[in-house]
Amino acid sequence: MKLALFADVHANRHALEACLTHAEQAGAERYAFLGDLVGYGAEPAGVVQRVMAMRERGAIVIKGNHDLYASAPLAHNNKTLGHSSAAWTHEQLSPDERSFLAGLPLTHTESSFLLVHASANAPDHWRYVETPELAAASLDAATEPPVGNMNVRYVFGGHVHAQTLFFRGGAGKLMPFTPAPGVPIPVPRHRLWLATVGSVGQPRDGRPDAMYALFDDVAQQLTFHRVAYDVQGAMAAIRATDLMPFFADRLEMGR
Repeated sequence: MKLALFADVHANRHALEACLTHAEQAGAERYAFLGDLVGYGAEPAGVVQRVMAMRERGAIVIKGNHDLYASAPLAHNNKTLGHSSAAWTHEQLSPDERSFLAGLPLTHTESSFLLVHASANAPDHWRYVETPELAAASLDAATEPPVGNMNVRYVFGGHVHAQTLFFRGGAGKLMPFTPAPGVPIPVPRHRLWLATVGSVGQPRDGRPDAMYALFDDVAQQLTFHRVAYDVQGAMAAIRATDLMPFFADRLEMGR
């Protein structure tokens, strides 16, 4: 099975559609969305409707922190960027769409993999898995008894808006690996692996191209992809709303 892994769409319909097209052409047989469908972007309803329809056809969908914020925005005045668009996003969504986001699970375990938005170690704390130590904590929580599942060999997540692969070497230490776009990486099951698959709708590495990953569990390979999309169209859509113009500018900057 080839599983396409998408995270951090952030209501960027232009980027999502480009990645879905690319994944289909790459032979994806199933789709998984690793949280943060909404937040920051101009088209939360369109993105949620698209993903809702895909879940009806078998896609896996889990909850991210922005999905939580949009389904139940904070009552007090929170000035952080993450919460600044939550009230606006909430108003763009129908009751059914809000209910869909609110009801999403925090993790999904199937066969040899676990999906989570942030860290499998307390997924509702939204920890950023950015170092070998934090990756080890997430991997241990996913794979070690009594809480973890010993059948899990792969943990896939998002949240950090970057594409990184960690693997556990013979000495037990997690080693980071920076992938090259489009190059399949062998990920044999005799090792343990953790990947952050990047952001579909808001890359933050200085490049605007969208990100996703394709996992082939038969070939035991993981391929990270970058996909060009209509960035100017996504920026124009944001500027046509009451959202902060910064949310448009950062798409072009890849920040």
